[in-house]
Amino acid sequence: MAGPRDPAERCSCRNTDCVERPLRRLFEGLASGVAACPWPFVLVPLLLSGGLGAGFLFLPQLQANDIEEQFTPTWGPAKAERDFVRRHFPPSDSERFSAPRLPTEGAYAALIAVATNGTSVLERAAWAEVLRLNATVHDAEYERLCARTAGHCASPNPLLSRWGDAGPPAPGSLRFPVNDGVFLGAALGGVETDGGRVRRARALKLMYYLREDGPEAQDSRRWLESFLQSISSRVTELRLGSVQVTYFTSLSRQQEFERITESVIPLFSVTYFLTITFAVVSCLRLSCIRNNIWLASCGVLSSGLAVLSSFGLMLFCGVPFVVTVANAPFLILGK
Repeated sequence: MAGPRDPAERCSCRNTDCVERPLRRLFEGLASGVAACPWPFVLVPLLLSGGLGAGFLFLPQLQANDIEEQFTPTWGPAKAERDFVRRHFPPSDSERFSAPRLPTEGAYAALIAVATNGTSVLERAAWAEVLRLNATVHDAEYERLCARTAGHCASPNPLLSRWGDAGPPAPGSLRFPVNDGVFLGAALGGVETDGGRVRRARALKLMYYLREDGPEAQDSRRWLESFLQSISSRVTELRLGSVQVTYFTSLSRQQEFERITESVIPLFSVTYFLTITFAVVSCLRLSCIRNNIWLASCGVLSSGLAVLSSFGLMLFCGVPFVVTVANAPFLILGK
């Protein structure tokens, strides 16, 4: 039987190394095991990290860069109120579309035609080019996916639906901002009025809404993606001289966010390299005894394997990957 413990080993107010002593013995045993048989301690972590790192194969499917998901509360009251509105005022994009009734921005493509040389977009030359621009957007695929009212695609602008090929409204014939019960504040821009009547307008906005309430939702998204890729070349082919065109869609903000995320990846790589170099060089000493260059290198390697293993395991488990976690290596290296 073991003899009684030495009073010097008991925990007390004057003896506080009772926890440190068994830990020291434990690590001494671990160090002896590593020194006696080092290869398992070298190969097993590398193989384990390599296996878990294969989870990055699922990265393209698990990337979550949605702006609303990342920068708004998951159970925020605004989302609950939006769901309440959606349940009690459901939109009908295929039969009775109404833009003010939408609980969200909707799926849309917007074009803004601005008259050049200080002229008015309501002049005949500019109006004719606006009609050509509108006809370019109205392809067969858009006619299938457009939000509908009374069996027809919703008009992109109330002025086009009323005047159209008949020519622009005469100066002074329109009231602003409300004309015959139709609000024109969102349809015309740069308006100059005389006694509440429109004398000239610099810009005209066209809004093309697509359906989101059925199986066509994914097709609408693909149409918008195709629109963003082709609209610039389409406008160039029209050779417009009286108007300048800018465009925007409901996907533009999200795509800009993703494009910025991709553009900073090279900068992250440079930052990682500088951080690792600093962590290693800061442990360099002129004295061979105090030099910890290999210890620092192993520490950096260990941090890298930890990041690879943990991220890969989370991806294997199906956890979405957001770009903000790219800062994790800095925190780990800082420790």
